[in-house]
Amino acid sequence: MTVDVLVRRLAADVPLPEYAHPGDAGADLVTNEDVELAPGERATVGTGIAIALPDGFAAFVHPRSGLAARFGVTLVNAPGTVDAGYRGEIRVTLVNTDAKEPVRFARGDRIAQLVVQRVERMVLHEVTRLPGSDRGDGGHGSTGGFTEPGR
Repeated sequence: MTVDVLVRRLAADVPLPEYAHPGDAGADLVTNEDVELAPGERATVGTGIAIALPDGFAAFVHPRSGLAARFGVTLVNAPGTVDAGYRGEIRVTLVNTDAKEPVRFARGDRIAQLVVQRVERMVLHEVTRLPGSDRGDGGHGSTGGFTEPGR
């Protein structure tokens, strides 16, 4: 399935988002500026593009796994949400989680990926009690999946 997305370059030489391989879910976004992140530092950088999504769709900005694995760089608000009505520049808040090494990005470096998905709108119905379920109100960590220290 494909969806038509209008894109506006905010700088003439910035590359449009593109898929690296057939079947990829995310199209690569690049930085439109040079940036250096010291250990633990974060910065919001522009991508040099703005998009117009059709109603019923949203775009989600995801980290690039290679940057996380090689340099410890991820996104602070992953995934970032681009609503269908937003027309401004897509900006990405990067963070360097490495404790010792700074990381540098030059204008045009790939920094994130953009995934477009169909989204449903909620119709909320207030009730005094929710129906039961097997899980109930078990939240964070309620299903285990790890070995606790000392056990």
